[in-house]
Parts: sequence; structure tokens; C-alpha cells
Amino acid sequence: MIDRLTDVLDSLLMLMEEETRHLQESPFGAALPELAATKVRLVGQLEQMTAAYGRSTVDWNRSLDEAQRARLEELLARLEPISAANAAALERQIDLSVEMIGAITSEAKRLAGRATSTYGAQGHLSRFDPTMPIAINSSY
Repeated sequence: MIDRLTDVLDSLLMLMEEETRHLQESPFGAALPELAATKVRLVGQLEQMTAAYGRSTVDWNRSLDEAQRARLEELLARLEPISAANAAALERQIDLSVEMIGAITSEAKRLAGRATSTYGAQGHLSRFDPTMPIAINSSY
């Protein structure tokens, strides 16, 4: 059973490295949705397996032989730096997306020219710039 857990964890680590590489090379690549869906599936399997191990045997991690323990420790030690790099790449991707949507919104406002200015009763100038509806196609 532990071999299946280490296989899933190893697959997750390789997938996260690949996703990070894709995000750094081409942040809006066509492979990203598939990579993300696969990562979600692997994380779900990992959570299900660790929960099942915890229910079936309280100290399942103590029952591992030396080779299994060493392999699991090696994979878990790799998990932190790979996860940190993946999180940084994903954060950069989100920031790029937010900036792009902001630029599109600003350009749409500029092109629409719907901004208005009104003088108030006390001589104050108030400016109204309605938000343009922006629809982004969900495909890459």
C-alpha cells in the first residue's frame, strides 16, 4: 500500500515541476488546464490514501521498513521546495492575469469614452467613469 502512496507523491512532484516550467516559459500555454486538473486529481488521491491509512492503522508510518521510510522522507523533503516554486509561479501567473484584465478594462473605458463630469451645487466637479463590462473567453 505504501508503494502506491509513494508513486502518487512522486507523480505529483514531477507534475508540479512540469507545471512550474510551463508557467515560467509560457504563462498562457494550452497545457495548463490539463496539468491543473491532473494535479487536483493526484492531490485528492494522496489525501484519500493518507486518510485511509490513518483509519486502518493508527501508526502506519511506524510500520514502514527502512527502505520505504527513506523513500517517503526523500519525497517529502522534495515536496517543500517544489511546492514553493510552483506557488511562486502560480502567483506570478495570477498577477499577470490581473494586470492584463486591468489593461483591457482601461482600454475599453478609453475607447468607449463614457466618462462624464458634473458640477455640484457647491462648485465641486465630480467625475463618473462607469465600469465597462468585460467578458474574457475561458479558452487559452
